[in-house]
Amino acid sequence: MIQLKNINLARGIKLLVEGASFQLHPGHKVGLTGANGAGKSSVFAMLRGELHPESGDLDIPQHWTIAHVAQETPALSDAAIEFVLDGDVELRQVEAALRQAEAEGSGEAVGELHARLGEIEGYSARARAAELLHGLGFSTADLQRPVSDFSGGWRVRLNLARALMCRSDLLLLDEPTNHLDLDAVIWLENWLKDYRGTLLLISHDRDFLDAIVNHIAHIEQQKLTLYRGGYSDFERQRAERLAQQQSNYERQQREVAHLQGYIDRFRAKATKARQAQSRIKALERMELISAAHVDSPFSFGFREPVAAPDPLLVLDEADAGYQDNAILKRIMLTLRPGERVGLLGRNGAGKSTLIKLLAGNMSPLQGKRVEGKELNVGYFAQHQLEQLRPEESPLQHMLRLDPQTREQEHRNYLGGFDFRGEMATSPCGAFSGGEKSRLALALLIWTRPNLLLLDEPTNHLDLEMRHALTLALQDYQGGVVLVSHDRSLLRSSCDRFLLVADGKAENFDGDLDDYKSWLAEQRQQEKAAEEKSQPAAGKNAWAQGKADRQARLVQRRPIVKEAEQLEKKIAAWQPEKGQLDQALAAPELYQDPDKSKLQSLLRRQAELAQSISQAEERWLELQEQLEAFPEIN
Repeated sequence: MIQLKNINLARGIKLLVEGASFQLHPGHKVGLTGANGAGKSSVFAMLRGELHPESGDLDIPQHWTIAHVAQETPALSDAAIEFVLDGDVELRQVEAALRQAEAEGSGEAVGELHARLGEIEGYSARARAAELLHGLGFSTADLQRPVSDFSGGWRVRLNLARALMCRSDLLLLDEPTNHLDLDAVIWLENWLKDYRGTLLLISHDRDFLDAIVNHIAHIEQQKLTLYRGGYSDFERQRAERLAQQQSNYERQQREVAHLQGYIDRFRAKATKARQAQSRIKALERMELISAAHVDSPFSFGFREPVAAPDPLLVLDEADAGYQDNAILKRIMLTLRPGERVGLLGRNGAGKSTLIKLLAGNMSPLQGKRVEGKELNVGYFAQHQLEQLRPEESPLQHMLRLDPQTREQEHRNYLGGFDFRGEMATSPCGAFSGGEKSRLALALLIWTRPNLLLLDEPTNHLDLEMRHALTLALQDYQGGVVLVSHDRSLLRSSCDRFLLVADGKAENFDGDLDDYKSWLAEQRQQEKAAEEKSQPAAGKNAWAQGKADRQARLVQRRPIVKEAEQLEKKIAAWQPEKGQLDQALAAPELYQDPDKSKLQSLLRRQAELAQSISQAEERWLELQEQLEAFPEIN
C-alpha cells in the first residue's frame, strides 16, 4: 500500500502540493490529472525517489518494484527484443547465473535456477516481449533490428515496451499514448486493464482514462484530492463540488457586501466608529471562499472562411506515393464544406501520405487532384512545430502573419490560447511541446482556412485545450479531415470515417467500436497466418525465394543508405541546436547592447531548425517507402 501523510511538495521555491493525505491500495489504477505545471511529473519523481517532499511522510513498501518509461534511449546495437527483455531485471540475473552455473558444472545450482526461471515465467519471456512489441506496432522483422536503427518516436515505444516487460508492483506512465497511433492505443488500453499491479497514469486522453482507471488524483490550487471512479465520474463530482462552492461564495459575497456597506457608511461617524471597527475585524477574520474557476483558460473559435467553394477538393482515381511506388491507389474522395472526415488505419497504412496529397505537398502519381476555387488549406502536423521561429514571441509571429491588424487585437486573440502577459511576448524557443502546439494552431486558425487537415493535433495538448479544440471544431463551417488517436475528439468531431488499409482509402461503414473490432480481427488473422507459416518451408522453397529477396534488398539499399545518412546528420545537428536553444534562453543575452552575438546565434539556430525539419520530412518519406516494400525474411 502507498500512503501519503500530510505531504508538502515543492520544486525550488514553488509549492506544488500542500497537505496531501490518502492511501493507494494494491491493484488501484489511478489517473493523475491537473493543469500543465501543476506538479504531476513532480509527484512521479517523488514516487521514484528522485524528489523528496518538503515535509510529511511517503510510505511505499520496500520490496516493491517500480517501473517507469525512461526519457532517453541510447543508440544501442542491441536487438529491439533484447532491449525489451532487459526490462525484467531478475530474468536477466537468473539467465546470467544459469550460464555461469552450467559453465561450472554445478548441477544443484542449475536445477534451482531453472526452478526460479519457471516461477518468474522466464520460459515465456521472449514470447511476451514479442507480443508487447507487436502490440505497439513493431513488425516481426523489427524485433531483431538494433535499437540505433529506430527514430525518436519508435524509441519511445521501445522504452514503453521495456517498462511493461518489468514485473512491477507499481507502474508509472506519463503520457504513454503521445507517440502511438490509434490501434496501438487500443492495444495498450487492453493490456493495462489486465495489469495486476498498482498503476499511476498521466494522460490527456479522456477515453483512455475512462477505460482503465478506477480513481482520479487531481491537483488543483496546490491540493491533491483523490476521487473514486473514472475520469467522467471525476468531472461530475468536481462539477457538483464547484457548483456548491460557487453558491457558498456568492452567499458569502452578499454578506461581505453588507458588512462593507455598513463600514463605508459609518466609519467616519464618531458615534458609529466602534461598530464599524468591529465589522472591519470581522471581515478580516472571515475565511474567504475562493471563487470557483470553472472556466477553461482557453477560449477560441475558427474565423469564418472568406470563401466556401463546393466541392472544396476532389481526388479522382488518384494514386498516392513516392517516385514510382504507389502506397494508395485509385482514391475517390470529394470533400465539401461542413463535412468532417476521420481517417482510420494502422501505422504505415498511408494516412499521412493521404493527408499530404490532400494538402498539395505531393502530386498524385496518377489520376487527378482538383481544387475548388479559392480553396484555402490549413494543414497541421507535428513537424510544423519546428518551423516556428524560436527567437520570436507569439505576438511577433502574429504580427508577421498579419501586420495590418492592431497589436491589441492580436493580444486578445492569443489570450484565447492562454498566451497572456509575458507569455505573449516571450521567445517561443523555450516553450513546452504543448505551448508550441497551441501557438501553431493559433497561427493556422488565424488564416481562415476553409479546409482543415489535422494530423494528430492533440499531441502534447492537455485536457482543457483538447476540450476547447473540440468545441471550436463543432462550430467550424469548413471541411475537416482528421487523423488522431484521441477517440473523444474523433467521436465528437467526425461525421464519417475513411479506412486506409491494403493500399486503399474507402468509406468505413461503422463507428469507433466497429473499428476496434476490425483491428482485433486483423490481429487474429495475422497471428493465424504467422502460426501457419511457422513450420519452416523446405530448402527448395527457400532457394526459390532467395532471388526475390535479393532483388528487394537491391531496391531497398539506396533508400536505407539515404535514411542512415539523414539520421547521422540529424544526430549531429540536434545537440548543437539544443546548445543554441539553451544559450538563447538566457535573459542577459537580450539585454546586451551589442546584438551581433544574438543575431549570429539566432541565424545559426534558424538554419539548423530548417535543416532538421527538411531532413526529418525526407526521412519520414523514406520510411513510408520502406514500409511499402514486402517484408524481407
